[in-house]
Amino acid sequence: MVAHLVADAGQSSTRYRYVSDAGAAEAKGPGVVTDMPLLRQLGAGIEAVLDAHPDWHPHTVALGSSGNEDGDAGVLLRRLAGRGVAKVILCHDSVTSYLGALGSDTGCVIAAGTGTICFAVGPESVARVDGWGYLMGDAGSAYWIGRTGLEAALRGFDGRRQMTALTEAMAEEYPNLERAYLDLQTDVNRVQRVASFAAKVDALAASDRVAGNILDKAAAHLSEAVQAAIRRVELQGTPAPRVAAIGGVFDSHRVVNRFTDYLSLQWPNFALTEPQGQGIDGAQRLVDLPDDHPLHAKLSVAHA
Repeated sequence: MVAHLVADAGQSSTRYRYVSDAGAAEAKGPGVVTDMPLLRQLGAGIEAVLDAHPDWHPHTVALGSSGNEDGDAGVLLRRLAGRGVAKVILCHDSVTSYLGALGSDTGCVIAAGTGTICFAVGPESVARVDGWGYLMGDAGSAYWIGRTGLEAALRGFDGRRQMTALTEAMAEEYPNLERAYLDLQTDVNRVQRVASFAAKVDALAASDRVAGNILDKAAAHLSEAVQAAIRRVELQGTPAPRVAAIGGVFDSHRVVNRFTDYLSLQWPNFALTEPQGQGIDGAQRLVDLPDDHPLHAKLSVAHA
């Protein structure tokens, strides 16, 4: 077989897999910073992992990356051509997450971690919903839950609307609630820090009405994204489409149950589909994706 190197580049780390006649081997590297030039980071990461494994000689490099909206595979190919790479396939990691979870068949994958993105594939088209970042989107994400929880905590502190146990939970992390907003605004890790408060919202959801309502609204946002994506690729009929839910937000039993309930209103026989694999498995499936598959519209491919 022709050897290939595949990668799943996230913001926390990058996972590499080298596949050859000898089998498969994996390595890890740094994640990508999405507000910095992306192709330069991806190229440097691939070169570093090949330097660390001199017996790896890939013909094809295929990768999905967070933050990749319009990356040019040709730029990476020119950088790697001296290493024997003859083909590069590049895409957003929503594509590799989809392929990892559901393979090349039709359906929908909703990923909700720090951010949120939904991706659907129909017989002839694909659709992406949300994934617009914490400033303008990511509804139902851990950031959205955390930010909404912090706002509710401060409303309780002010005496506006309902009192909530979230105020006390916030005070455990920010002893001076009146300065909390200043602490967050100056913290370079503020997005992750806000998102981490989602765990406290979840922990209080069973006993605190405000926290429970926040999770219910998050589930509604996530189900809305799925229904929009399904409608756009014309899979809204019966039977119920395959839908896989991945990411840390779905570790919450309440979110999963409400999310499933909302989608059951549209499809009474709806049940979540268990993901087949992860993003790195989806990156590997890029190598053999048929040329006429609808997902090809979302790929940048370059040949030597």
